[in-house]
Amino acid sequence: MLAKKTYLLLFLCLPAWLWGQQAGEVPVTLENPFNTVLVHLHYLQPDTYRPELAARTLYGVEDSTRAVRLAIQLKQVLDGKGLKVILNRLPQDPNYLEDSTANRYVYTLFPTELPEVYLEKTGGRWYYSEETVQLIPELHKDVYPFGADLLLNLLPQFGQQEVLGMALWQYIGLLAILLLAILLHLALSRLLLPLVRRFTRRRAHAQRVSPDLVAKIARAASVYIVLRLVKAFLPVLQLPIESASFAIVVIRILLVALVVYILLRILDVFLFYAGRFTQQTESKMDDQLLPMLKRSIQFILLAGGVIQALRVLQVDITTLIAGISIGGLAIALAAQDTLKNLFGSLTIFMDKPFQIGDWINFSGVDGTVEEVGFRSTRVRTFANSLVYVPNGKLADMVVNNYGLRAYRRFNTKISITYDTPTVLIDKFVEGLRGIVAAHPHTRKDYFEIHLNEMSGSSLDILFYIFFETPTWSGELKARHEVLLGVIDLAHSLGVRFAFPTQTMHIEEFPGTTATTPHYKTEAGAMDQRLEGFLSGYRARVSDGS
Repeated sequence: MLAKKTYLLLFLCLPAWLWGQQAGEVPVTLENPFNTVLVHLHYLQPDTYRPELAARTLYGVEDSTRAVRLAIQLKQVLDGKGLKVILNRLPQDPNYLEDSTANRYVYTLFPTELPEVYLEKTGGRWYYSEETVQLIPELHKDVYPFGADLLLNLLPQFGQQEVLGMALWQYIGLLAILLLAILLHLALSRLLLPLVRRFTRRRAHAQRVSPDLVAKIARAASVYIVLRLVKAFLPVLQLPIESASFAIVVIRILLVALVVYILLRILDVFLFYAGRFTQQTESKMDDQLLPMLKRSIQFILLAGGVIQALRVLQVDITTLIAGISIGGLAIALAAQDTLKNLFGSLTIFMDKPFQIGDWINFSGVDGTVEEVGFRSTRVRTFANSLVYVPNGKLADMVVNNYGLRAYRRFNTKISITYDTPTVLIDKFVEGLRGIVAAHPHTRKDYFEIHLNEMSGSSLDILFYIFFETPTWSGELKARHEVLLGVIDLAHSLGVRFAFPTQTMHIEEFPGTTATTPHYKTEAGAMDQRLEGFLSGYRARVSDGS
C-alpha cells in the first residue's frame, strides 16, 4: 500500500518538475562550484531573472538588497571584461581542491584575467568567497568608471527598443565609439609624429631615422592608445556576453600584436644608430654581432607575443610547455644539425676565429666573410660567388685567416745577368733596401734582401719583405709600387734582368767592336745615380700614400 502511494506521489509531482525544468528552474544546492556559478548566472538572465536567488551565492551578506546589488555587479564585471564562463569546464566535485598544498577548497574562475574572484567551500557549500564579495564594488568601479548605465540614462525611452537581439542604445553607443576612435586616431597620429621624431633623433646634426619608420611608430602608437580607450568604454555598452567576449578577445590580441610591432620598429631605430656607431669603430666584432642580436631580439619578441596571445585565448600554457618538453627529445634528435650549427655559432663568436670582412681559406674555399648567422656563415669568393657553410662544420674545420695577418709576406727573387759587376750588384742591393725603407706600407724592422743564388742563367737576389696593410687591395697596390721601383732602380743603375735563354757570345770579330756591355762603375757616378733614384722614389710613394 505504501509503495502504491509513493508511485502516485511521483506521478503527481512529475508534471510539476517537468514544468519547472522547462521554465528554467535550477536547484540552489551550492554543493559544488558548478552549481554555484550556474545559479549565479542563470538567475540573472532576462528569461529567468530572479536576482534574490543569484544573491544566495555570495558569502556573508545579510542585507538582501545589498546582496542583490553585489550579485548583479559581479555579473556585470564578468560581462564587461568579456569573460565567458564555460560551464562544462567547471568542477562538479564537492570536495574539489585547486591547490592540494594549501589544503583549501577553493576554485578560481579566471586565474589569469581575474584572480580576485574565486569560490570557497564553507559549511559544506560553495560560495563566492568573503574576499571576493568585499572586492566586488572596487572591481565594478574599475570596469565601469563612469557607471554601467551611462549611455542608457542619456538616451530617451525609445533607445531601449531591441533590434536583432541588441537594444537601440547599444547600436548608437557602438557607432559613437567608432566615430570617436577614428577622430582620435587621426588627431593622435599628428600629435605623436613630432614626439616620436624627437625621440628617434639622437643628435641634431646626426643622420636621422627614415621618416617612414617614424610615421609607422607614430601610427601604431596611436592605434594602440585608441584601442585601449575603446576597451575601457566597451563595457558601458553591456553587450551580450558572446559579442562582448569576442570583441574583448580581438582587441586584446590586436593590442599584443601592436606592442610587438612597436617594439620591433623601436629595435630598427636602435639598430640604425648602433650600425652607425659600429662603422666608426676599428673592431669588426660589433658589425658581426649586430645581425645575430637583431634576430635574437626579434625571436624573443615574437615568441613573447605568441605566448601572450595564447593566454588571451585561454590556452593552458603550462600544459603546452609540458607537452613540448615531452616531445623535446624527439625534436632534439630531429633538429640535432640545427642545434649543432647554433652551438657552432656561439663557438665562432666566443673564439673569434674570423670577423666580417676577413679573407679566410678553408677546404678549398677562398673568399671574404660577409655575414655570420645562427645557422651558417656566408663567404663571398673571389669569383664573386656565395658559399654558405654550416657553422657546426665550420667550427670543426682548419680555417686559415689571412685577414688577421699583421703583415703580408712578399717573397720573390730578382734575376740579373752574370756579367753584372760585383760593385754594381752591391749598389743595386743597397737600392732595393732603400726602396723598402722609403715605402710607407712596408715592414722596416725585418726584411731580407741578399744575393742568394747562382742559377743556370742568372744571379738571383732574394727579395723577402712584408707589407703592413689590412686589405688585399692595399697589398696589391703596395706590390705594384715596389715592383715599379725595382724596375726603375735597375734602369737607373744600368742593371739588366736575366731570363732563361741560351746565348752565344762573340767577344770580338774582325772589323767589329766587342758585344760585352761596358758598365759605369765609378763610385761617384753610381752614388749619384742611386741617390737621384731614391729621392724620386721617396717623393713618388709619399704622394701615392
